[in-house]
Amino acid sequence: MSDVWDDDQDGSVLVDTDDTAEFGLNKPEKKTSGARAFFDWVVVVTVALLVAFVVRGFVLAHFVVDGSSMDSTLETGDRVFVNKLSYRLHDPNRGDVVVLHQLSGAAERDLIKRVIALPGETIEMTSCIVRITGPEPDAAAQVLIEPYLDPEVVSSSNCGGDFAPVTVPDDHVFVMGDNRSGSQDSRSLGPISENDLVGRAFVVFWPRSHWQWL
Repeated sequence: MSDVWDDDQDGSVLVDTDDTAEFGLNKPEKKTSGARAFFDWVVVVTVALLVAFVVRGFVLAHFVVDGSSMDSTLETGDRVFVNKLSYRLHDPNRGDVVVLHQLSGAAERDLIKRVIALPGETIEMTSCIVRITGPEPDAAAQVLIEPYLDPEVVSSSNCGGDFAPVTVPDDHVFVMGDNRSGSQDSRSLGPISENDLVGRAFVVFWPRSHWQWL
């Protein structure tokens, strides 16, 4: 408690205020500080939600794999992140794993495939061996090396059949699934317009046991 005493010399009253803080003189400040902290927390959460909404809407999306067309690179239930800005900043690259918008004639709502041939190239496949000829007039066909294919899934007798040479138009790509015998792709749908690419799938983030960069 505060100590009060009289000064005999001048009659003034002295008050010891050392314990005033203990008895709540700064409680209003604590209340103000608490309210400010709550307000700051609300602002942070609101901004975080807005950023997440913008990122999800314009930059990043996630896709759940449903089907075996990309076995064994991707399996049913795998969840991947898709960079939706990729092809606004640069052209697709061979080997990219891409998510496609729903296409006319496709059985699936969305598709996830791999870019195999680029605009101007000519692609053909014989006994599961893919050959690509560049757009140059004197270009020779080159065998495409595909280390991502699983030999237990794709073999010379299990690749969905041969197809004759196809030239990829400008602003299009030729896509196929890594499971060549179980994929609906450019072999039946034709080359895909780059406008139909949602973005590039770049990582499997779930389940944790399947985590990998693509």
